[in-house]
Amino acid sequence: MRAVVVERWGGPETLVERDVERPEPGLNEVLVRVHAAGVNPVDWKTRASGALIGWGAVPAVGWDVSGTVEAVGPGVGHLRPGDEVFGMPLFPRQAGGYAEYVVSPARHLAPKPASLTHVEAAALPLAGLTAWQALVDAADVRPGERVLVHAAAGGVGHLAVQIARARGAYVVGTASAAKHALVRELGADEVIDYREVRFEDVLQDVDVVLDGIGGETAERSLKVLRPGGRLITLPGPDDVPAAPEGVRAAWVLVEPDHLGLRELAALVERGELRPVADTVLPLAEAAKAHAIGEEGRTTGKIVLMVV
Repeated sequence: MRAVVVERWGGPETLVERDVERPEPGLNEVLVRVHAAGVNPVDWKTRASGALIGWGAVPAVGWDVSGTVEAVGPGVGHLRPGDEVFGMPLFPRQAGGYAEYVVSPARHLAPKPASLTHVEAAALPLAGLTAWQALVDAADVRPGERVLVHAAAGGVGHLAVQIARARGAYVVGTASAAKHALVRELGADEVIDYREVRFEDVLQDVDVVLDGIGGETAERSLKVLRPGGRLITLPGPDDVPAAPEGVRAAWVLVEPDHLGLRELAALVERGELRPVADTVLPLAEAAKAHAIGEEGRTTGKIVLMVV
């Protein structure tokens, strides 16, 4: 099968397409014929150094997949060949999603929402589960609360805006001026141009901040939280600032979540969640996809077409 692998740790040029042996599903696993694969920041961070888990030789990056079940291993009772599925297999262990086929634990997948194309569905798992687990599981966003989403037009941010809105929250997003129309279309009540305005100068009494940037943005976010507020940061544990008494700050690392995928799919089918695949490229252009992503100016998600 065709797969994109990392020849050596380094820049986007280290991504190359190779013919590799097709995997076979084991106990409680399925083989998925990948139609589309999502591209995430963790992909290019891992490609650059292998820092996430220190993979060995010839690693294959990628976790977000949408496709069709090709074969079912022993013990799987809820999926059959031909089923359309989407998910984020094995994270943070190596999955090799940039390929024609991928093996996944059956419970790391869920039925693909019928209203989404495979490209749209591939844009959803890792970013959508990150937003869901941060806002719902960690922060327990409730109706009427004020939620600030940083980088609200980005991969996680554009989905977080919609999830917070679906939870009944009042949503404020930060984004460059050119992306304000999209963020409002996705459900934000207010949008702040972070290039022109310091958000802490115009916001207060926020219940939840979702920070996908880290660094000083996380520190500054503490200033807008009310007592009892929650700051959830995503880049890494070193980006969690020391919170004052009465405020909680935490780091969330996404994990495979069958029930979370089903919740996201339900939001999609109710018309409350729409993944945006802003850049779609063929599998052979994975290096270009990484180069675009590393510029840090994408809207929504980057997706690779495999079929």
